[in-house]
Amino acid sequence: MPQPSQVDLVGVGLNATDTVIALSHFPEPGSKVEYSTSSVLPGGQVASAVVACQQWGLKTRYVGSLGDDIAATLHREAFTHAGVEARIITVPNCASRQSLILVDAVGERTVLWRQDQRLDLHPHHLQREWIVNARALHVDGYDIAAATLAATWAREAGVPVIADLDEIYPGIEALLELVDYLIVSRDFPARLMNEPHLEKSIRLMHARYGCRLTAATLGPEGVLAFDGTQLHYTPAFHVPVQDTTGAGDTFHAGFIYGLLQNWPLQRQLDFACAAAALNCTAVGARGNIETVASIEDLIVHGERYPAAFHLTTSA
Repeated sequence: MPQPSQVDLVGVGLNATDTVIALSHFPEPGSKVEYSTSSVLPGGQVASAVVACQQWGLKTRYVGSLGDDIAATLHREAFTHAGVEARIITVPNCASRQSLILVDAVGERTVLWRQDQRLDLHPHHLQREWIVNARALHVDGYDIAAATLAATWAREAGVPVIADLDEIYPGIEALLELVDYLIVSRDFPARLMNEPHLEKSIRLMHARYGCRLTAATLGPEGVLAFDGTQLHYTPAFHVPVQDTTGAGDTFHAGFIYGLLQNWPLQRQLDFACAAAALNCTAVGARGNIETVASIEDLIVHGERYPAAFHLTTSA
């Protein structure tokens, strides 16, 4: 394969083949529930964020692993169609990652997933040129050693690192020390810092790991972020929700897009919230990755949920 070119974003992390099952309500234990539709779609935290950024005009590269099954073909075709440069490690005689996603009548999703350990991405799978020839690196931390090596190379080359984390993987401390923009799920800061108060735990993450920004995405309540000086809160946009799968992935993509445009932080958070909201109006992790113009229109004209936080500005 030829030497990698310069890209705007490189993502190292998970992909998944999502079977999205629409339900009228979430089943009770021991019950039977009729489902209305099912769809098999490409997804995965980093893979979906990279595809979104590519669709918005950035030049992107994805690094990850796949099996040699029909699901792998689905992902390769999706990357090719989007224009993403895919650096895929193929594992022979192995099924690609699978997720079953149950979506209830209000669009809330529950994820069941499995992965063959042979799909794990290891440091020896990576090439330094894939990482340093980029303006930003995005990781999810699942394959912690590979993510840490990629972040190390990025830090050495002055490439900012963005992380999307929802689990405290063994060895995560070393990765966190290399992350510039740490944007995590709602309950992650409390579990990591042993501090139940969200505002305090976000500040503590920032102080311990020296990030430029620490933030937690809050679903319909929006996002809470700390930049080392003050807290920033952005309410979510109120849209007709069909499926929340991929909302966080699209939020991260929106944040990265704004970061690479050198936008002010508030505009980055607005764009990320609006992009995530619009993606929830259709089925799948990449169900409705809207145009930049449509996202900007929602920011200007869209309705927001009531503010869930009223902040002080002192550090």
